[in-house]
Amino acid sequence: MPPVRRAARSLPSYQLYGEPGAASVPERLHVETISSRSRLHDWEIRPHRHELLFQILYIARGHAEARLDGRASALAGPAAVLVPAATAHGFAFEPSVDGWVITAQELHVRSLLAGEPGLWPVFDRPLLLGWGDAAPAAGGLRAQGDERPVASAVSALADEFGGHQRWRQAAIDAALTRLLLALARALPDAAAGPAAASLPAHLARYRALVDARFRLQPSVASLAGELGISATQLNRLCRAQFGRGALELLHERMALEAQRQLAYTTLSVKRIGLDLGFADPGYFTRFFQRLCGVSPTAWRQQAHQA
Repeated sequence: MPPVRRAARSLPSYQLYGEPGAASVPERLHVETISSRSRLHDWEIRPHRHELLFQILYIARGHAEARLDGRASALAGPAAVLVPAATAHGFAFEPSVDGWVITAQELHVRSLLAGEPGLWPVFDRPLLLGWGDAAPAAGGLRAQGDERPVASAVSALADEFGGHQRWRQAAIDAALTRLLLALARALPDAAAGPAAASLPAHLARYRALVDARFRLQPSVASLAGELGISATQLNRLCRAQFGRGALELLHERMALEAQRQLAYTTLSVKRIGLDLGFADPGYFTRFFQRLCGVSPTAWRQQAHQA
């Protein structure tokens, strides 16, 4: 299987892979087989991201390589890959692969899960999930139970999406919710534990603000003001939940974006720093080295050797 290529002038952002129009509002849900798109691209989906979309890739049979935010992992069906919005991801598939790709507006997924406050945080990070001996070898999780509840939910969602019965949209939403619940229940207890379930509303909103504004390098005081609390209160909440202050979480998000750009694009270190609000390249290098332990150039070299 060919490795997933990484270098590009900039990290592409699509609605669906290979289709322009990332700035427009995507359809609420799309379901297709893995082969329907990947065979058009020689079985390789090059690194890209979706600014507004959440994706589930389910491999029933066959092999693939997934790369999420610079980490590569071999997959063998049955397996699932969960990709939140803005996550850099790419895949290389064997032609014999059998499975599905479900793409949904992330805001719609959040709204479906809003009745269970602890459920969305389970999905708010990239996840690789495998069943039995097919558990991903690197960076993945071994699922609880067998794959039948997830496989059945995927099949039901595909049937509703492709059908034309009455109340189709309501049925699709119900099928998508069923799939999300099946995936959450398949996660090991440590990955879907009480920490996610107890995430306070202020912290969920703070993380959303950080994702939206990190390139502007906002002050913690300004973000706390939007939440209706003081910077001291926000820091206290962050330290109690994550063991790190509000500014540290903001900086970690900036560093993650820098890592994505270094791994998946050919943009210069100076240009990446400017995109993150650093007018001084030397200051950006010191910032990155403090958080990541190596210089941006060294991190890029290591990522390309992985």
